[in-house]
Amino acid sequence: MASVPLGAATPPKTQRSKIHKEAGIWSLLFASLTAIIGSGWLFAPMTAAQQAGPSSILSWAIGGVAILLLAFVNAELTSAFPGMGAVITFPKLSHGSLTAAVMSWVVFLGYVTVAPAEVLAVVTYANNYLPGFVNAKTQLLTPEGMAASVVLLGVFVLINAMGVRMLLRVGNTMMIWKLIVPILAIIMLMVSSFHSGNFTSQGFAPMGVQGTISTIATSGIVFSYLGFRQAIELSGEAKNPQRDVPIAIVGSVLIAGIIFVLLEVAFIGALNPADIANGWAKVTFTGASGPFAGLATILGLSWLAALLYIDAVVSPAGTGLVYGGTTARVVYATGKDGLSLPWFAKLNSKGAPSVGLWITWIVGLLFFLPFPSWQKIVTFISSAAVLAYGVGPVCLLTLRRTLPLGTHPRPFTLKGAWLWAPLAFIAANFIIFWSGAGTDNFLFGALAVIFVLYVIAQAVAGRAGQLHWKSAWWLFPYFLGMWAITYTGPANPIGGNGTFTFNEGMGLVVILSFIIIGVAVISGLPEPEEARAALLVGEPELTGSDVPD
Repeated sequence: MASVPLGAATPPKTQRSKIHKEAGIWSLLFASLTAIIGSGWLFAPMTAAQQAGPSSILSWAIGGVAILLLAFVNAELTSAFPGMGAVITFPKLSHGSLTAAVMSWVVFLGYVTVAPAEVLAVVTYANNYLPGFVNAKTQLLTPEGMAASVVLLGVFVLINAMGVRMLLRVGNTMMIWKLIVPILAIIMLMVSSFHSGNFTSQGFAPMGVQGTISTIATSGIVFSYLGFRQAIELSGEAKNPQRDVPIAIVGSVLIAGIIFVLLEVAFIGALNPADIANGWAKVTFTGASGPFAGLATILGLSWLAALLYIDAVVSPAGTGLVYGGTTARVVYATGKDGLSLPWFAKLNSKGAPSVGLWITWIVGLLFFLPFPSWQKIVTFISSAAVLAYGVGPVCLLTLRRTLPLGTHPRPFTLKGAWLWAPLAFIAANFIIFWSGAGTDNFLFGALAVIFVLYVIAQAVAGRAGQLHWKSAWWLFPYFLGMWAITYTGPANPIGGNGTFTFNEGMGLVVILSFIIIGVAVISGLPEPEEARAALLVGEPELTGSDVPD
């Protein structure tokens, strides 16, 4: 993204419409839940069972705890610094423009791929009753499937262009359905067919501890939980962000975690023992491309199968719809904070980030090419998203040091932050490691290329000296270290060159995490004036006349 003079604290002139503050506590909670209960629950239970067996139940619980740690950290940050696309603002306030620019690329990569992933989920399930969208041999999109995906992604963008009120209204309506269907599936599968022997016949953890842990990142578990961040991105449009956002963030993770664990239990128990006779890795059955609907059909629950096929459109579509809007808000934030063109912060008459929506659609289309299947794209999303939110603990502790609570109280304070923040940082880095060498090669390689191009552009424009190098230098050893640990990790399940074992790799992640968070905290801006001002007044509503694009 091109850039304007960095560190500008005032909104760009192209920002001519007001941000509409219309999101209440239930809308924020439902927005996060709508994003969490998407395609993940439809596909991940089967994928997790194939990779970890019955211990995948623990995988869901561990993944939920890891995400909950990040949620707690971001609850304090968001209540103190609410704003549209707030996740971009946090590193800018604590470490300056260069750190914020780098993290904006990470956030964008992690966000812009989610709506395409949900589109792929809709099209994949639809292929069960509208054959021709997915190649039966490769499980990749056909030309017809690609065309349908392009149109559906465009619909998400169009609805978001109608403003946050329309987005929340549609999301709230979908949320009622999205809660009822998985809960109904849990009850009916447990009542109709529950084989307790499935949990022990092949061993509770047939793939060992490594399988239990690595599946958290690679099966779609982390991807499923990441919807909690929607309340963060909508915080600038919240009526009472200091009270409502923390409740929405934490509440959505807790509610979804209970549902996910019960879904995995129901799925494993409902399988015919003959289906696992050859091992969990080979579990398959008719309708496996829509596992819950396939199970319902086998059990004679045709009415439930019909509901699940409908939900296979509603759930992913609802999540894709929400993410389409929040991705656009991340683009808006880069323009507002002077990290890209001020034009990116343009709002339409409905208060929606219009330019961001166009960018979301166009760039989203490009990700159908390298990741033309649901499983391929969600692992990348998990790694990129936790890298983006994993910097939250660094921002929190840095701002606690430079703006102490005694003189700068927060609306919501995370007790024991000096314990929970490092644990959250370690958890995020574990997930990056578990995502595997292939995924991290793509992620860190892309960041390296973007960084070089960005610095060249800044140098040509004569602005390289304005970048906050002293506050951002720790990103280089952090990214390089995480890539190196993953690259030298075990061939199975990480895909590395085998220099280190799985446990040794995790030990190295812990060591690197403590080193990085230590140097990052002391490298923060010594006088974070913009953070101090934002903490006192929050993000004001923009003034000016509401004019259409």
